[in-house]
This record gives sequence, C-alpha cells and structure tokens, in this order.
Amino acid sequence: MRPKDHPSSRRDFLKATAATGVAAASLDLFSPRPATAHDSDAPEDTGRQRRRYIIRGGAVMTMDPSMPNKGDWAQADVLIEGKKIVAVGPNLRAGGASEIDARGKIVMPGFIDTHHHQFETALRSFLSNGILINDGSDTPSAFPTYFEFILLTFAPVYRPEDVYISELFGGLAQLDNGVTTVHDVSQIHHSPAHSDAAIQALFDTGRRAAFGYFESAGAAILGTNPDNQYPTDARRIKKQWFSSSDQLVTMIMGGEVYLPKYEDAWKIGRELGLQVAAHILSPFNIRPTLDLLAQGAGGDSGTLGLGPDNLFIHMTGMSDLGWQGVHDHGVQVSVAFPIEMNMRHGQPPIFKLQSLHMEPSLSTDVEVTMTADFFTQMRSAMTMQRMIVNQMILEQGAFQAPSQ
Repeated sequence: MRPKDHPSSRRDFLKATAATGVAAASLDLFSPRPATAHDSDAPEDTGRQRRRYIIRGGAVMTMDPSMPNKGDWAQADVLIEGKKIVAVGPNLRAGGASEIDARGKIVMPGFIDTHHHQFETALRSFLSNGILINDGSDTPSAFPTYFEFILLTFAPVYRPEDVYISELFGGLAQLDNGVTTVHDVSQIHHSPAHSDAAIQALFDTGRRAAFGYFESAGAAILGTNPDNQYPTDARRIKKQWFSSSDQLVTMIMGGEVYLPKYEDAWKIGRELGLQVAAHILSPFNIRPTLDLLAQGAGGDSGTLGLGPDNLFIHMTGMSDLGWQGVHDHGVQVSVAFPIEMNMRHGQPPIFKLQSLHMEPSLSTDVEVTMTADFFTQMRSAMTMQRMIVNQMILEQGAFQAPSQ
C-alpha cells in the first residue's frame, strides 16, 4: 500500500498509537520481579537513586585494552553504583549489592547509536520502500519519499503527547536491542511543549542519551507550526534541562546547513558549549557549502568554520576539500550504512574514512524504512566494505590485494 492510500487520517493514526502506549502502561507490564540475565525482568530496586548492584560470573569484554587482562575475562564481575561502573574483575566483594547472575552470558558495553530519529517510532516500517527525496523523474524510482511523507506530512501534525510516546517507546525498544546510548536527532520542535515532551521521554527511558535540538520539521518549507522557537529556545532548554554536566541525558545543537540562516544555530550552539551536528549528504547541494566551511568561509557572515565540536551525519558525496577540512578540524562522522544504501543518500564513505585514518560511528537513522537492530548496522558496514574490495580484486583479474 502506498502512503498516500493509507485508509485512516494522520491524526487518527497517531492518536491510536498514543492510546496503545497508555494501554500498555495500564497493564502493569513493568512491575518488578526477581532478575537474572536469562530474562528481561528488572531487579526490584531498579530506578532507585544510588542503586548498587553487581553482575556476577559472565564472560566480560570491557573493550578497554588499558585494563588488566586487556579488559577481557572468561569469567568476572561488574560492580555498578548509581550510574557508574566502579569495579571490574573476578570475585569482587559487593557487600549488600543486588546480584544479577550472568553465568553463561557475555557482559559488554552497550551499543552507541549516534543518529536516530526517535520521534518517528510511531511510523516504524511505514516507508519500507522509501527514498530520501523525489528525483523528478515521475517513475517508481521517485516514489515514495521520506522528505514528502514523513517530514512534510506526518511530522507537522505531531502533538507533544505523540512526541513523548514515540520517544519513550523508541528508547525502550533500543534498550531491548542492547543500545544503551543514543543521539536522538529530534526534528520535531514545533513548540517548547514539543521540545519538553521529547526531553522528558529521554529522561524517563533511563538510559544515556544526547538530545539533538534540531528544527521543526516542515516549518521552513510549509510555513506551519507558528509556535516553533528553533533555534533560540536552545538557551531555555539548556538552562532548564541540562544545567548539570554530570547527568545521563545531555544536549547537542542541530544546525542543518541546507536551512536558511543556519549560522544562527551554530553560533547559539557554540555559545552554549554544545556539540553542533548536521546532516551532510549528496542531495540538497551541500557539497559547496561544506567546501566553504572547510575554508572558514561558511554561513551568512562568510567566516564560519569547522571545529572538533562538529558531528556530521552521512558525509556522502563530499569533495576532497570538504573531507580534508573534516579531518583536519577533528570533526566526528556518523554513518548509517543500511539507510544510505537503501534511500539514495550516496555510497557510505567507508573507504574515504579509512584513507584518512578516521573511525566512523554507526547509526540507525530512521525506523520508518530500516530496522534499528544494531547488529544489522554492523553487518551492513562489513558486507558493503567486503563487497567493494572483492569486486576490485575480481576486476584486476588476479587474486591479490587491490591496486586501487
């Protein structure tokens, strides 16, 4: 079924989704029961401040080679107090800490998703065959599109309660998939109430998150959402929600370079000491914009440049000049391999990153089209890299390292 043929109205669809969330909560699905690592039930003291517990007897992989044993033990314990890991090793003494039996299991850090539009959870799989934007060809390759149906159709009619339930369900689902930290790229800031709903849901999920304060989807094109206060509301949000530097949920400033006056958002982000993030990809004529930023000549002032406080998402289709600027200024890069290949963002830039000795982070992007399962992200990255290398070897006519 094509999105435009959906039998119910957009508002009815979102209402039904929100009602499902309320009904689930009323069923007492989250009541505490004794916990082991063999089921999904939480310990009885889950959520208590300064909670102290120990994960016993698992195969521990810390991913930290500076630790004893290079951070890996066939059997060891992990002691947690509040929101911090305080000890890792065999046979730890834990006093009266709650215990989780992890024998026969692997204990490792959770995955970090550096780019996920969680407000779209209510629309999961809605646009499974979608591409990013209409190519104007009037053929099946031009339809349906994410930009038209998600950002310009559904997103503008979200209410704060729709934002909250989508953010909350998205966060809980990711926890179930082992993703314990997320950068929530939130393009749903039609009003301060929408912003507060998104932030509250991130706190209520109980995991680490970076709240990405991006634009009000559709506002710049449709002229809708008159209560939109992006980007200036960032100052209130930072003061009200993120006054502490030692909390699970932090803040990132969104500054899309394809929007008018994007320099305003970058300046506010830097004024507040925030990381500044943007989608940088083949469409929207972004390449010359990045070239100017790489030369310190971006923005309306012609003086805006890159810095280590930047996080760029995708980085498909950019010039060597732009890439060199990203490398030289310590910009971080987030890649979403399945989405980039499926939705025509451009070839994921794994070889460019490798040639510059840069390491990307992985990200889900949009669940409306592809799964948020993080093993899919990793397998897709490996498969694409191997496919290109294998083809280079085959085209040489000799089974040896590719010469290109």
